[in-house]
Amino acid sequence: MRTVGVDLAASPTHTAVASVEWSTGAARLTGLVVPADDEQIRELARGADRIGIDAPFGWPDGFVDFVVAQQQGDLGRGRELDRIENRRLLAYRRTDRVVVEQGRGRPLSVSADQIAHVAFRAAGLLADLGVTDRVDGWAVEAYPAAALQEWGLTSRGYKGVARRSVLQASCDALTEQAPWLDVSGHREVLMTDDNAFDAVITGLIARAAAVGGTHLPDDTDRPIAAREGWIHVPHTTLSGLV
Repeated sequence: MRTVGVDLAASPTHTAVASVEWSTGAARLTGLVVPADDEQIRELARGADRIGIDAPFGWPDGFVDFVVAQQQGDLGRGRELDRIENRRLLAYRRTDRVVVEQGRGRPLSVSADQIAHVAFRAAGLLADLGVTDRVDGWAVEAYPAAALQEWGLTSRGYKGVARRSVLQASCDALTEQAPWLDVSGHREVLMTDDNAFDAVITGLIARAAAVGGTHLPDDTDRPIAAREGWIHVPHTTLSGLV
């Protein structure tokens, strides 16, 4: 089996793609590309069994309805949008709220934060890749911070040049807890580029999804997730991936 992890950014400059080959009891990082444009992502994803993408797969239903109503001049009165609680359904998807409710992190708002630019790019990429299932298809939505937390690894504070030592400690912790993962030839990049590190984690999340080791929406949330997307948070341990 081969999984691909994409740490998608608004521009190719900060986008990283990792390719992981899996065998019985072992896995090997066979490719790591930084930076990466959409053409390179499509090429690396070709033939992969599962791909994880660190980017929102959709927008909140409430936001979509709001924008359409406003554009058509049919927004209506009395929404009381000066109250933040009345804006949350416009800013956060159901999957975002589930992640928060379960204490697995706090995803950024796809409609009210700069991650919207990533979502624009992701929408085009998903269309190029022919992805239609936003819940549990060939491509799955990943959130590295939640996976790292689930696996007992540092989930924040490792991004940026000033925090390089934290990133290096995180890489060491990953290889210690997952000795079956061979990163030979790519270790230096992982130690110096947090985008590359997140791409590898996203590739592991894709593997977790492939073996049925991620949380899926219940029957009530599934129709919503089909439109908005669904974050795959692992419930299996790192050792459970092999």
